[in-house]
Amino acid sequence: MKIGHIELPNSLFVAPMAGVTDRPFRQLCKRLGAGYAVSEMVTSRRDLWNSLKTSRRANHDGEVEPISVQIAGTDAAMMAEAAAYNIDRGAQIIDINMGCPAKKVCNKWAGSALMQDEPLALEIVEAVVAACAPRNVPVTLKMRTGWCDAERNAVRIARAAESAGVAMVTVHGRTREQGYKGFAEYDTIAAVKAALRIPVVANGDIDSPEKAREVLRVTGADAVMVGRAAQGRPWIFREIAHFLETGEHLSAPEVLQAKRWLLEHLEDHYGLYGEYAGVRTARKHIGWAVRALPGGEAFRAEMNLLETCDSQVRAVSEWFDALAVTHKLLPVTSDAANDSYLEQQA
Repeated sequence: MKIGHIELPNSLFVAPMAGVTDRPFRQLCKRLGAGYAVSEMVTSRRDLWNSLKTSRRANHDGEVEPISVQIAGTDAAMMAEAAAYNIDRGAQIIDINMGCPAKKVCNKWAGSALMQDEPLALEIVEAVVAACAPRNVPVTLKMRTGWCDAERNAVRIARAAESAGVAMVTVHGRTREQGYKGFAEYDTIAAVKAALRIPVVANGDIDSPEKAREVLRVTGADAVMVGRAAQGRPWIFREIAHFLETGEHLSAPEVLQAKRWLLEHLEDHYGLYGEYAGVRTARKHIGWAVRALPGGEAFRAEMNLLETCDSQVRAVSEWFDALAVTHKLLPVTSDAANDSYLEQQA
């Protein structure tokens, strides 16, 4: 699997999710089997580049390559400038956001709202490709099937993007109107794959090894992208990889192994965010990790009251140690996703 000249270790991708796929989370997913991960979206607005939020999103210190950064905006020149800005900070692949359905993004005609204005969408793609080509940086595009059921124009936009020089297209199998609700459909993704020569990635509702295999089969896609199902279960990538290779399920992680992964993630997380923000932003990751485990909801309520990194780490460690007394392997957990959180954060 290649994106332009960049070869990837496998075809299992982490979806860009605002407020979720920061550098520590991407690193964790890559350690646990993902071959590729895209950053949270970085704004094309120059006046926000020095903000703490953007500076963190543009921080790739120690990140496993390849480094892919998603940019969002509505002005072609600004998007080209944003691409150059992020390349200067280590980006090796630039991804254009044409898939975010959040109202605060679409109300400014960014994200999936661009699919309503095909000339502008193509102008942005051409400008970003022109900015990246001299530096040998591939450009990718992530989009939805369309704005609504009556406006499924993914094939048309994907063809135009390929002609403009985009190296890969990812399609989330929902319209903007659907948001994260309902069910993803894969016929449109299959149509995009049939229409293009460049790699096509299928995204949407991929929450198990069996689902990954089925989506690859029905779409013919070159790769699958996993989003919400990786929250609290980042080892889903190694589970999918093992199943695709052998047809057999990988055993659930041991409780104490999951504890080690989570504590390593927390250490990396605190290093990026610091004490105050780190404790607060780590709560969602801890909550996702324990939400469906025995006693997880009660622990999450208690953990959310803690105010220091040390107390948070101690609580997590003790909770998993107690769980290990009764369970060697992690109990079967629910794959239910936190839709409302993503809608608010994107």
